[in-house]
Amino acid sequence: MFNYENVTEAKGRVGIQDPPLARYLFQRTASAWLWLAVRLFVGYSFVEAAFRKFDNPAWMDGSGRGILGYWKAALGTMTSAVQGPAGAPVIKYDWYRSFIQLLVDTNSGGWFSYLIAFGELAVGVALILGAFVGVAAHGGLLMNMAYMLAGTTGANPVLALLGGLLILAWKNAGYIGLDYFLLPLIATRLRRPAAAAPTARVPIPAAQAA
Repeated sequence: MFNYENVTEAKGRVGIQDPPLARYLFQRTASAWLWLAVRLFVGYSFVEAAFRKFDNPAWMDGSGRGILGYWKAALGTMTSAVQGPAGAPVIKYDWYRSFIQLLVDTNSGGWFSYLIAFGELAVGVALILGAFVGVAAHGGLLMNMAYMLAGTTGANPVLALLGGLLILAWKNAGYIGLDYFLLPLIATRLRRPAAAAPTARVPIPAAQAA
């Protein structure tokens, strides 16, 4: 069992410190090599998925044929006993099913295809370069969740798990990467005090000035 180190804060409140393993993984630069390997794996997976779409005219010709077929399949029902009860909807949650149906009804396949392909590319490149790892991992996790909510598994559960860990390790996951320069730069700008507003001069009445 972890030996928690409690620290009494102001007003008598007690803050529970992270266990040593969590501090090592999410706060120490020594674990940056581990996160580099995770970043490269997840980033390459997203870049590969993006280029598969770039090479597929059904995704890149502006018609939205590729994503439209995926949406219609997700809006259908399960027919295999392996997948689930025959006639059960692929999408479990009605609110997400309504969202997908709205995209189909509004012919959003064209622009949404570009959004997905270039979104996957942006997430992958940012993770590989180690630039704003926490933000990129959030974007990747959002896409993984969207795919899984639509009934697609594949590599998404693994990528979602690794993406969640990268979010937790946002402070040191990009230490071997561009975040080594970007995060201190942003922190410096946020800590910079605002310039003092000029003091307005109040005219002194002539009677007082005499």
